[in-house]
Amino acid sequence: MKPFHSRTKIVATLGPASAKPEVLYSMFNAGLDVCRLNFSHGSQADHQAVLDTIRSLNEKYNYNVGILADLQGPKIRIGTVKEGGINLVNGARTTITTEKCVGNEERIYITYDTFPQDVKPGEIILLDDGKLQMRVIETNLKDEVICEVVHGGILTSRKGVNLPNTKVSIPSLTPEDRDNLEFVLQNDVEWIGLSFVRNAEDIIELKDIIKARGKTARVIAKIEKPEAIANIDEIIAVSDGIMVARGDLGVEMPMEEVPLLQKMIVQKCRAASKPVIVATQMLESMITTPRPTRAEVNDVANSV
Repeated sequence: MKPFHSRTKIVATLGPASAKPEVLYSMFNAGLDVCRLNFSHGSQADHQAVLDTIRSLNEKYNYNVGILADLQGPKIRIGTVKEGGINLVNGARTTITTEKCVGNEERIYITYDTFPQDVKPGEIILLDDGKLQMRVIETNLKDEVICEVVHGGILTSRKGVNLPNTKVSIPSLTPEDRDNLEFVLQNDVEWIGLSFVRNAEDIIELKDIIKARGKTARVIAKIEKPEAIANIDEIIAVSDGIMVARGDLGVEMPMEEVPLLQKMIVQKCRAASKPVIVATQMLESMITTPRPTRAEVNDVANSV
């Protein structure tokens, strides 16, 4: 196999276009080190086809490209809302409920059963990657939470929900994650990414499952929540690697703090001799243009 020559590696998230054999081969030739498979999207059959292609190219052309299976984790979303979306107006009140319904301006369904028990008055709710913001007014501790719109806008179906002030009680591995984990372990994937890690126990639980299956996959802890920042030393200690997931981290925490947090995490990982991945919007403009922006070049240089 072709050996790794550089300390800095390139991780690429594969989608339908980049998973084609001829495209993957060109990416391998260009210096790709790790293929990331995002289990938030696609079926296991889709992922199996990509896994088979990666392994085939590695064997045929003597490459050594690794595979990172990124589990979705306990991602909270709103349910379906009426066609065209709903207009949430600043100062208006709306009810978020755990009872399934088609959402409107007065009532929105959330895919988080213990939401009314976990939130407290005054806590912030962020919707659609922070584009919309609400404040908890009161909860009935059963199935409904009354909220006030702080920053309104149009909300469409299945958008993500972030709770930066709330200690959520959702397990780190959802039933869907566990099913995908079995699939990943059967395929002997080298790296597994665990989303929304909060503490060392989340990593230990995943490692115990891997060990019980007689597998050797290594675990990447994705740092996306304030709780993870508070527990960063213990998380680094039990993880095989760390991912600075700047997307959700920049929603859950003040965006201006993310650069300093990134530097802090990278320094701690280097001191612990643990690999660290800096992710989200890395060279994103190159999706549509052949050259990166100057800011993106600076971003890469800082990461390296």
